[in-house]
Amino acid sequence: MKLPVALTSARCLTLRAPGRLHCGFLDPSGTLGRRFGSIGLMIEGFETVLSLRASSADAVIAATSGTRAEVERASAHLHVLRERTGCRQPLQLSLLEVLPPHTGLGSGTQLALAIGRAFARWHGLDLSTHTLAQWLNRGLRSGVGIAGFDQGGLLVDGGPCNDAAPAALLSRVELPAAWHIIVVTDERHRGLSGEAEKRAIATLTELPQAHAAEICHQTLMRVLPGAASDDFASFALGLNHIQRLLGAHFAPAQGGSAYTSPAVGRLLRWLGDKCGGDAGAALGQSSWGPTGYAILPSADRAQLLKQAALAAGVIEPGLKMHCVRARNRGATIDDERGDDGPRAAPPPTT
Repeated sequence: MKLPVALTSARCLTLRAPGRLHCGFLDPSGTLGRRFGSIGLMIEGFETVLSLRASSADAVIAATSGTRAEVERASAHLHVLRERTGCRQPLQLSLLEVLPPHTGLGSGTQLALAIGRAFARWHGLDLSTHTLAQWLNRGLRSGVGIAGFDQGGLLVDGGPCNDAAPAALLSRVELPAAWHIIVVTDERHRGLSGEAEKRAIATLTELPQAHAAEICHQTLMRVLPGAASDDFASFALGLNHIQRLLGAHFAPAQGGSAYTSPAVGRLLRWLGDKCGGDAGAALGQSSWGPTGYAILPSADRAQLLKQAALAAGVIEPGLKMHCVRARNRGATIDDERGDDGPRAAPPPTT
């Protein structure tokens, strides 16, 4: 459906899409006939930011160097959107900030959805995020980034039901505001993607049905209730158990380790020891890494751990530690018009 919209040459639309942590698959082998399903959460501190404005000719530009691949990907997304909608008005798309690719932060999905939502908003098109994801070939395994783009929070999806439709959202819970996350990045490594990811998955042995059942049990009876009731110990126990099962399953594709980056793994194990066991911190790798995380019950605990790691000299070269909050809201749009000033953006359509 086309919505009425007033276009002016001075109009500038800016969209900010959050990064995400992928905390694990429910059933990567599909022992009941439905593969994947996943757990994840959106986070502050990492985001894709882009702007859209009228132009005399189409242009995709990047504000920072090292984003050539993202510029090419953005141009391809615009081409698909034009073919799907028939909207041909020349536009300048500026990539002001992009999530680092292939690091486990959901860069590809957030870039695609950010461009799709900005394009739809610009032209007054009432398109759901699921539709945009289908058009732009996102959500083939996990639906966390798609639902998180709209809503934020801690999310569980049921896995895609076919090749054409992204996974259905099963649960969304807001993480308690006090909880904080240490995100550990390693600029020297990249996680698997594309054909390399497909080949790696194909070489893995089947995850036993009992392990998939245990992951689902931990998710339903520890992770989700722990987050919903501010019971951090239950949440951490459940997520750590899930990460151990999945880390062992994916290790053969990661050099025999649960972590793509050995340095990230060493640092997270050190942080876990400092927290006194599984109930003190929820540790894991996001997707194929190399990004790792430690979820903690308070900002003070996160900052104290970070300072202790700095003092102990256990942060190896190439690693960075970031203390962030979970993000319980989705992407935001600022739609500034030259005729009567800024207008508030409605929430994205699910």
